[in-house]
Amino acid sequence: MSQLFRSACQFSTRLSTKNFLRPLIVSNAFSTSPRDIQNITVYGSGLMGAGIVQVAAQNGFKVTMVDIEESFLENGINIIKTSLKRQFKDDANKQKEAIESTLSNIKTSTDPSKSAENADLIVEAIIENIQKKQDLFTKLDSVAPQSAIFTSNTSSLPIIEIAKITKRGDKFAGLHFFNPVPRMKLVEVIKTENTSDETYESLIEVAKKMQKTPVTCKDTPGFIVNRLLVPYLLEAIRLYERGDATFKDIDTAMKLGAGMPMGPFELSDFVGLDTLKSICDGWRDSNKVDTNLVASIKVLDDLVKEGKRGLVDELLGVLIRTKQPKGTIGIIVNPSMDSFTPGTINAILEIAEPPEPSELELYSRISSL
Repeated sequence: MSQLFRSACQFSTRLSTKNFLRPLIVSNAFSTSPRDIQNITVYGSGLMGAGIVQVAAQNGFKVTMVDIEESFLENGINIIKTSLKRQFKDDANKQKEAIESTLSNIKTSTDPSKSAENADLIVEAIIENIQKKQDLFTKLDSVAPQSAIFTSNTSSLPIIEIAKITKRGDKFAGLHFFNPVPRMKLVEVIKTENTSDETYESLIEVAKKMQKTPVTCKDTPGFIVNRLLVPYLLEAIRLYERGDATFKDIDTAMKLGAGMPMGPFELSDFVGLDTLKSICDGWRDSNKVDTNLVASIKVLDDLVKEGKRGLVDELLGVLIRTKQPKGTIGIIVNPSMDSFTPGTINAILEIAEPPEPSELELYSRISSL
């Protein structure tokens, strides 16, 4: 019996070594190592672009922030400074150190071509328009190093369609951050059918170095988060349209019953009804999403046609206020926005820390809500 046992063990050892360990050793010999990314160029200096620049620079990357006007770049730097002040608001010394060390890693430029010349990684965070994105990447493809990785921060456009105008499909992927970037830990890394393993692994490492948690998704409409979120928002509007419940009760139910930080109507206003409709229409036209999930909704279509971006109508014209130690003062709104909705302002109150009095700016257009 003991001899049989020893023979069985010897056979098992030979089998595992020859047939199982060997393929592992061979595969390691051909494994792909991520590229060493040092220099990152970010196109766009709005909330998303500035946020990406901040987390990259904070974590040791050399970053160039690019936009079409100096005033936009100055606003982007101010966004970063304000964010860092809030991040270290309880320690003046750490606050000063953080601002100085972060800004020391940031350059700004209005020259898109020159800014790409030494880039290891390019992150596009401009307007959500596929033609404008393609125009930008067409220009960059001819001036950026052949080794440079191109990424788009798009939340809804197909990566492969943006990438097709370049000659580096293997070095093109999606890198989708979430707003506000310094606080939101998630990054979706979108791999197209042409994205190389080296590119993918490099982006995973970049996300981790930025102290983010990367998740991977194929180049499918909405990726992971928006693919689940958008149908949820649309179904909430259908529930309201049918008269099954008021939007107030729907929002309350989802916040108190499902633990959501914002109700679907608050979130829809924050996103913007025009943006929500655009995503819905695009997915429906793509024939890649169940048409029942993105079927046209009359109330949504009508509101967008009327130029309204939000559903929370009874707050129109009301000045949202937040209390500070020195009294009651108006909430800051972003002057770069073309229009405001009460839901947007309400969402800011829900998800953002109360701003410091010195940072507040009562923007005149709020009175036209």
